Amino acid sequence: MTALAAGFGTGLSLIVAIGAQNAFVLRQGLHRDAVLPVVAICALSDALLIALGVAGVGAVVVAWPGALKAVALVGGGFLLVYGALAARRALRPGDDALRAESAAAGSRRRAVLTCLALTWLNPHVYLDTVFLLGSIASDRGPLRWTFGLGAGLASLCWFAALGFGARLLSRYLARPSAWRVLDGLVAVTMLVLGGMLIAGA
Repeated sequence: MTALAAGFGTGLSLIVAIGAQNAFVLRQGLHRDAVLPVVAICALSDALLIALGVAGVGAVVVAWPGALKAVALVGGGFLLVYGALAARRALRPGDDALRAESAAAGSRRRAVLTCLALTWLNPHVYLDTVFLLGSIASDRGPLRWTFGLGAGLASLCWFAALGFGARLLSRYLARPSAWRVLDGLVAVTMLVLGGMLIAGA
């Protein structure tokens, strides 16, 4: 349960950072346009990439035990940078709040294609899921798949809440101050995790 909760918390910290994908899911939810396929694409894509990260990094560690130290150092460094960027967004927010209310609804096909592009053509998604979550999971040893399951559940819960609960959440998530708080929490979590990975290497 500890590994599951750790995976859930870590995955959620990575997913909730403001970005084009979250803005798109919220916009679709607000207009009740292709919400189910959009949420399913986001959650299933994350689950697949997380599984690839857990399996790939885990396989490298099994084949070369010294890789665990290298992965921990590099992964910890990325987490520290990620946390610093989130802290900067929290302290100095830009003009990139979610403006979902002004968008118009489109066709289901366009929504699906846009969602696929925002998910699979975004280099950050590979860093977050395959590398970062994979490297953190490898530190859990036999419980790395439980950690990965927790991260996958976090993705499913977040995108489902964002899509299906958009009309309830939009009044809060459309405010820049709400994303400042989220970015602050993300920064603290990432900096702590990065420091722990480096210290334990």
